[in-house]
Amino acid sequence: MKHNAAAFALGLAAVGLWGAVGARLLSAQGGMQQKAPITKEVRAHVYRPTPLPATAARIATLKAPPGFSITKWAEGMNNPRMLAVAPDGTVYVSQREPGNVVMLRDKDGDGRADVKRVVARRKMAHGLALRGDRLYLVTVNEILVADRRADGSLGPLRVLVDDLPEAGQHPNRTLAFGPDGWLYVTVGSSCNACDETSQEYATVLRMRPDGSGRTIHASGLRNTIGFGWHPKSGDLWGLDHGIDWLGDDEQREELNRIEAGRRYGWPYVYEDGKPNPADSPPKPFTYATWAKTSRAPVLQYTAHSAPLQMAFYTGKQFPAEYRGDAFVAMRGSWNRLPPSGYEVARVSFDEKGRPERIEPFVTGWLVEEDGQYAHFGRLAGCAVMPDGSLLVGDDENGVLYRIRYTGTGTTKG
Repeated sequence: MKHNAAAFALGLAAVGLWGAVGARLLSAQGGMQQKAPITKEVRAHVYRPTPLPATAARIATLKAPPGFSITKWAEGMNNPRMLAVAPDGTVYVSQREPGNVVMLRDKDGDGRADVKRVVARRKMAHGLALRGDRLYLVTVNEILVADRRADGSLGPLRVLVDDLPEAGQHPNRTLAFGPDGWLYVTVGSSCNACDETSQEYATVLRMRPDGSGRTIHASGLRNTIGFGWHPKSGDLWGLDHGIDWLGDDEQREELNRIEAGRRYGWPYVYEDGKPNPADSPPKPFTYATWAKTSRAPVLQYTAHSAPLQMAFYTGKQFPAEYRGDAFVAMRGSWNRLPPSGYEVARVSFDEKGRPERIEPFVTGWLVEEDGQYAHFGRLAGCAVMPDGSLLVGDDENGVLYRIRYTGTGTTKG
């Protein structure tokens, strides 16, 4: 009866609610040896807030700490996803649905992009990374590279890798170069929770810049889109998406310290070693022994917030207390009531590079009136600009926001 919970959830999703049900899953699944069935009572919802346009009046309601301003830096984009910012201020944006990469520049310095140009085309373009005078791009199956020209345009795309696992449920690969000069690539799971057909699903891969020497750096990571290295400690951190259909408040999103050779629990255990009753570990593991040999998250955040791109703050514009912290675009839930996410979150680190807490930084894209919810932004991209401001993208309304510190109180527009 393996995976019946997922099928049951999808059936209930059709009527909009999986509420107060007992998901009784027998321990005989997958040859698992347990003394008693595992019973879990779950309350979960399918709830998609109504989308609204990002008008000036609505943007003016966004809430940020005192001294920060929020303005439109670019608009009229088409499903903007990941961001990469060059030292000269050129911004590259992947647009997944049309399948291209757009170059943006603020040529006149007025705080808004005035140059917009498609510089590459590739189906399901998503993760971006800059290294020297080259831009790297990852799609579902491919890793490609192109030379950057002085005007910000790109030369022809060259394929480095063409055999990443097929997409499944999580097609949004991302990539970045580590302090060691190697290329790291995230590959999400093909499913919500299941036994995978390829060992490279639910992993972070590591390879040379030319695509050779590919290995699995870490596994058991359901869908880690946002990741990066702390600028002081050099440790690799990533935010992983929790399993769906465990309830409105489970599974919480996980902040993991991603270490070479480590496993991170998915799909059999989550959070502090809780068993996922829909999938039992392979022999000879039990839930307890799988949890013991997996690394638990360091911090957790509200379930179903959907963390996407993460950027460590290395600029000097924000107050000193923000330096070394990470900012995360939380795209927002579709399966929780009340909805979660629809915000920029901050991961605070101490002076030694240890994370202390995750908290909202900019909120207000989600609005509520008389128990009904709507939103005017689903956030995806997040990157630090050369001047120290933070750039955040909305992949539904096609807006890129600039968050900067003015020191004169919060103003928006």
